[in-house]
Amino acid sequence: MRRGFLYLVAVMDWASRRVLAWRLSNTMDVEFCIEAVEEAMARYGRPDIFNTD
Repeated sequence: MRRGFLYLVAVMDWASRRVLAWRLSNTMDVEFCIEAVEEAMARYGRPDIFNTD
């Protein structure tokens, strides 16, 4: 970006290393993170283990 930053959130399945959902945002608001998690759970179901980093 010429000015500012972009923030990436990715929801991954660590066993397969597959990206289940992702979002980009130019702000650090939590909404884009929640949207990615909700999309992943809607597509693939609720995981037994969930880890954030």
